[in-house]
Amino acid sequence: MRSSKEQLARAREVMPGGVNSSTRLNEAIGTPFFASRAKGSRVWDIEGREFIDMCCAHGAGLLGHAHPAVDGAVRKATSIGYVNSFETEYHEELARKVCEAIPCAEKVRFCSSGSEATLHLIRGCRGFTGRKKIIRFEGHFHGYHELIYIGGSPAASALGQNRISPCIESAGIPEEFAGLVVSIPFNDPAALERAIREHGRETALVILEPINYNCACVKPQEAFLELLRKLTREAGILLFFDEIQSAFKKSRGGAQEDLGVVPDVCTVGKALGGGFPLSAFCGRADIMDIFKPVGPVQHSGTFNAHLVPVLAGLAFMNEIAKPGFYAHLQKLEAHLHEGLDRIISSHGLNMVVPHHGARFDILLGRKTPAARYDETFCHKKSVMLKFIRGCWERGVYFHDYGGSPVHHGYSVQHTAKDMDAVLNVMEEVLAGLKEELR
Repeated sequence: MRSSKEQLARAREVMPGGVNSSTRLNEAIGTPFFASRAKGSRVWDIEGREFIDMCCAHGAGLLGHAHPAVDGAVRKATSIGYVNSFETEYHEELARKVCEAIPCAEKVRFCSSGSEATLHLIRGCRGFTGRKKIIRFEGHFHGYHELIYIGGSPAASALGQNRISPCIESAGIPEEFAGLVVSIPFNDPAALERAIREHGRETALVILEPINYNCACVKPQEAFLELLRKLTREAGILLFFDEIQSAFKKSRGGAQEDLGVVPDVCTVGKALGGGFPLSAFCGRADIMDIFKPVGPVQHSGTFNAHLVPVLAGLAFMNEIAKPGFYAHLQKLEAHLHEGLDRIISSHGLNMVVPHHGARFDILLGRKTPAARYDETFCHKKSVMLKFIRGCWERGVYFHDYGGSPVHHGYSVQHTAKDMDAVLNVMEEVLAGLKEELR
């Protein structure tokens, strides 16, 4: 049996950094989490240690590990023969279920990742409107491609400049792409009105995470989404909800159902594939018909809607339609956050754990949820890394995103007993960090 450090050394010989996704290196523990197996709410590392999983595949594992319904779907796919790059009756069945669940969805296309979904739908929005610019919000995340990995997470020192010329978030993205992006603060009606007034005639879409899980679970303030819906409609701009993360976490209809504002188009993903790579983009029929072979915009791919994730997606949609599914998640949510509120209060901790459905964020350095990206600059990354390390040492796995105030969560296979164990570990670790969290 190799140790995680030994495995990382071997992996670095053949893979950059020893990983296949840059964020898989968990800075808090010094290595990626090298898993050997997983079941239900638990995951085991290659050294045989058992953990309660509070990452759950970054939100993709809403059904937990090795869910029986997904296992059955995979066996069905193998019996059919995978049937890659063909359409089947199951594709239409899954598309119909997505359209029935998501309020804005009249038609849908499937792909593999969230980044793919936003890339193709941005192209579709531009093709439909004949416009080029994108208005986006600070702190929101929409994938790693050149069209939108711009202006989302500037350093505090670059915040002012980001609102003039959005920052490029990765080497290798040409600066010219930044000229097509307008980055503004979230929950700021004046900034929104100004951006649409100045750029509206050139703007194809306004894109946002309706629940900003990727930065401290920032939620829209009262009437902000309604104003956004009104202004985009008046300006002929498409309203784009990126629900790759928020879809299905609290309800079948996603954040647009939860919040009561329906966009023109949206992306859904993460949990949709039941643990397999499956995302979708959907929206009004007239917009979706911009894609070939009906319209002029290209969207193709050999592995789009591979049969295995399609059948797993059908299993997922069937599971979340069961009466007890969201009732169980709601009980877990109440159990966990009532416990966390007690811990924070009893120890006098300067932190907050905002949540929406089965995902939550941990924001250190303030006692009330943030309303904007710049209100998260108080977060203490070094303390966050100590917290994650402490939980890992005690058998609870939180993933690290460089110490940032990003999302964590649980699955429908987690239990109240799991939540009690997690709360006990979190209290022990946080009590040890009390002096740094006052």
